[in-house]
Amino acid sequence: MSYVHENRIKFFFEAVNKGSVRAAADALDVAPSAVSRQISQLEQELAVTLIERHRRGIKATEAGEEVLKYYKAYLIQQELLLENLQSLQGLQKGHIFIAMGEGYIDDVAGLLSEFSSQFPEIKLHLSICSSNEVIRKVTEDEAHLGLVFNPARDPKIRSHLAMDHPLSIILHKEHPLAQISPIELSQLNQNRLALTDVSHGIRQIISQVENLTGVVLTPTLECNNLSTLKAYAINGGITLLPKFTIEHHAHLYPDLIALPLHHPTFAQTKSHIITRLGRQLGNAANTLLHMLVYEMKKRDHD
Repeated sequence: MSYVHENRIKFFFEAVNKGSVRAAADALDVAPSAVSRQISQLEQELAVTLIERHRRGIKATEAGEEVLKYYKAYLIQQELLLENLQSLQGLQKGHIFIAMGEGYIDDVAGLLSEFSSQFPEIKLHLSICSSNEVIRKVTEDEAHLGLVFNPARDPKIRSHLAMDHPLSIILHKEHPLAQISPIELSQLNQNRLALTDVSHGIRQIISQVENLTGVVLTPTLECNNLSTLKAYAINGGITLLPKFTIEHHAHLYPDLIALPLHHPTFAQTKSHIITRLGRQLGNAANTLLHMLVYEMKKRDHD
């Protein structure tokens, strides 16, 4: 087997990532034939088949997945090398990618602004996405850091901080249910109920309890925007959200209250700050991680 050419792997990586040779060619600003040629030469050099062609495009073979794994690790090490060299010269430049659920925006916005003022040459990229997408981005190295609600156990994930964030019923303080505590799951269907969609950790917890109790919730609104769910509750509906989403910023939601639901699973949910297990963070990302852990601990104890 000959020397591995990272430049050829780049063409293969883009083709698999984009799903087709033509899309990779557009991204790399080259002719499709150039992409095909580089992949073919790489297959010859490694003596393996790297891609399978399907009607919907291409995907990596088992051998191809190993090459992709190598290339992703190579890119991470390259990023670390450049950052460490810059640190030796007293420079602070680079990019940090963060993925988190919408419910954490108000908690971290100030922190990110503070970080940017201290390290103006570090560009932050923040993705707001569902719990499933946060996990995917972190495990596939698309994000350095993740902030996620009650993730399923994953051997590829390392949790740096777990915070108790119970799932509660959110409603107007003058709603009839506000006089009842704790509230049974079955009582929710008698009201205008709004829930997140199934890609959210919130809905996955609800599904677990539905399976345990045999009670199936029938929301009148499904929405992947937490601000909309809160507005729905302010106007007489009810929703289920982590308690902290209104308690940490009570001045923004003076008419909303959070009440417990009568099932232990709802009281055991947690938020986690995560990275991929085994990923070595550069100085900048590691600094932001420690700032994030400190800030979230502080908010949780206030």
